[in-house]
Amino acid sequence: MKKISTTNAPAAVGPYSQAMQCGDFLFTSGQIGLDPATGAFAGNDVVTQATQVCENLKAVLAAADMGFENVIKTTCFLADIADFAAFNEVYAKYFISLPARSCVAAKDLPKGALCEVEVIATK
Repeated sequence: MKKISTTNAPAAVGPYSQAMQCGDFLFTSGQIGLDPATGAFAGNDVVTQATQVCENLKAVLAAADMGFENVIKTTCFLADIADFAAFNEVYAKYFISLPARSCVAAKDLPKGALCEVEVIATK
């Protein structure tokens, strides 16, 4: 196993890695909409946060020499299921290969985030 880390995505907010690579598979931790430069949320709405989430995932994937085309499964968490349509508009711009997906509403997300996404990718 190999730990994947990049300064182009926010540092972990707990005792975990941004991602772990095992063979050809990459398992990312959940990314929330924190700006890696400031450590603050990129915005206060789900569209802005979802965009930052995807940019953070893009950076973690790149650190493992992968991209969104390598993603085979995503798990998405929303603080409010009413944001489902707005979240999907952003998500569709990044995950054009249509990986398998689960999307659920969660009572609370870390730091009060509006959305969080984790991925499994393969080379």
